[in-house]
Amino acid sequence: MKKIIALLLLAFVLCSGLLTACSGGGTSTDTNATEAKSHTIPTENVEVVFYHTMGKNLRDVLVKYIEAFNKTYPNITINEQSIGGYDDVRDQIITEIQAGKQPAIAYCYPDHVATYLKSKKVVDLAEYINDKEIGLTEAQVKDFIAGYYSEGQQFGDTSKMYTLPFSKSTEVMYYNKTFFEQNSLKVPDHWFAANDSDDTSMEYVIKKIKEIDPSSIPLGYDSEANWFITMTEQLKTPYTQAVDNVADRFLFNNEQNMDFCNKFRTWCQNGYMTTQAIYGAYTSGLFTNNKANDDGVIIRSYISIGSSAGATYQCPAKSDDGTYPFEVGIASIPQADQSNKKVISQGPSLCMLKQKDSKVNDAAWAFMKFLLTSSEFQAEFSMASGYVPVLKSAFELEPYKEFLSGANNNKDGIAALSAKICMEQESAYFTSPAFVGSSDARDEVGKLLVAYISAASTVSDAELKQLFTDAYNRCITLNQ
Repeated sequence: MKKIIALLLLAFVLCSGLLTACSGGGTSTDTNATEAKSHTIPTENVEVVFYHTMGKNLRDVLVKYIEAFNKTYPNITINEQSIGGYDDVRDQIITEIQAGKQPAIAYCYPDHVATYLKSKKVVDLAEYINDKEIGLTEAQVKDFIAGYYSEGQQFGDTSKMYTLPFSKSTEVMYYNKTFFEQNSLKVPDHWFAANDSDDTSMEYVIKKIKEIDPSSIPLGYDSEANWFITMTEQLKTPYTQAVDNVADRFLFNNEQNMDFCNKFRTWCQNGYMTTQAIYGAYTSGLFTNNKANDDGVIIRSYISIGSSAGATYQCPAKSDDGTYPFEVGIASIPQADQSNKKVISQGPSLCMLKQKDSKVNDAAWAFMKFLLTSSEFQAEFSMASGYVPVLKSAFELEPYKEFLSGANNNKDGIAALSAKICMEQESAYFTSPAFVGSSDARDEVGKLLVAYISAASTVSDAELKQLFTDAYNRCITLNQ
C-alpha cells in the first residue's frame, strides 16, 4: 500500500512539473506571474557597472550618493563610467551586448531601449517594482511625476516596465537679455513671420539682429535631430510610427517637412542661424563668445536653443571687474502653432540589462531604487545641473524651494531659472514613438537637416528632395 501511495505521489509531482513546464512556469508574462517572482539583495561582494554621460559636477553628486548607498550595502561596488554622450552609450552597449559584456545599468532614451530589446537582454523592471520584499511601495510609485514614469511602459505591453526616469530636461531658448533690451527687441514665441511687422516671430527677430550686428550669427541651435522632430510635432506633419511593417515606420520623407527645411535653409544662407554640426561645436560657445578674431571682430549669437540641463554653459564668463558682460534670459522655445504647443521631453531614464549572474541584477536594483526614490538626490542633482526632478517630493524640500526662489540670470541662478522654465513647459512635453529603428530615424533626420540647410545655393530642388529619399532608404536598409 505504501508503494502505491508513493507511486501516486510521484506521478502527481511529475504531472505538476509537466503542467508547469507547458504553461511557461516562472517565465509567464502576465502581471500576476511578474508579481510572484522573488528577488533578494545579495550579501556577498558584487560589482555593478553603470554607464552614464555625467560631467564632473554631476559625477560629484553621484559619488556622494554612492558613498551613502555603500553605508547600507558595503558589499556592492558601483563601477560608474562616463561614456561620452547619449549616442556613445547606446553604440557601446549595442556592441557589448553582442559579446555578452553589457553593463548592468545604463542611461537611456526610449529609442535606445527599443533597439536593445531585439537582443532580449533588457530586464522587465516590473519584476522588481512589484516584488513584495524589495519592490516599490504604492507611495513611492505615486511620488514619480506620472508622465515621466509612464515612459517606461511605452514599448507595446503596458504590463512591462523597461525604464525608470532618472532626471528630465527639455529644450529652452537662451537669449542675450541685455542686447534685447538695448535694442527694444521682443522675445520670439513663434517661428515664422505672418508679415513684415511680426516682431514676435523668430524670423523677424533674427533678421533684425543681423541688421544691428552684421558680423553675428543671430541664432544657434544645438540639436538638429530635436529641431526636425519638434517641427513635425508642432506642425502635425508625419515623422515615424510604431508598426510591424518596416517600410511604414518612417514617414518623414514628405513635402510638408521639406517646406520647413526650405525656410531654415534660407535662414542659413542669409547667415541668420547655425547648428552644432555646421558650427562645429556646441552653439553655447558662440552665444557666450566675447573674444575678437584677428580682424578685431567679435562673432557671436544672441539666441541659443539647447538643453535646459546645459544652462550653466550658456552663461558668459565674468569680466575682469567681476561683472557679467551680459544678462542671460531664458524662455520657452518658439512654436509653430500656439494651439498645439510641443516641446521635446528629454533627460535620461535608467534601464537594467541582464547579467550572467542574477545577483548582479538584484544588486543593480538596490542601487536604482536607492537613487530613484531619494528626493534629496533628485533635488541635489537638479541644483547641480538644471535637470528637473522626477519625484514630486523633491519640490517640497526646503533647499530646493530656496534654490528655485533664487532663480536669476547669473551663473549661480541660471540653473534654477532653467528648471523653472522647464517646469512651465511641462504640459507641452512630447516623446516620439519608440520602436526598433526609431533611433536610426532620429540619427538620419538630424543629418538630413544639416545636409539640407547647408547645401550650396546651386543645389537643385531635385537634389534636395533626394536627400530626404536617401535618408528614408538608409532607415529601411538598417532595419531589414
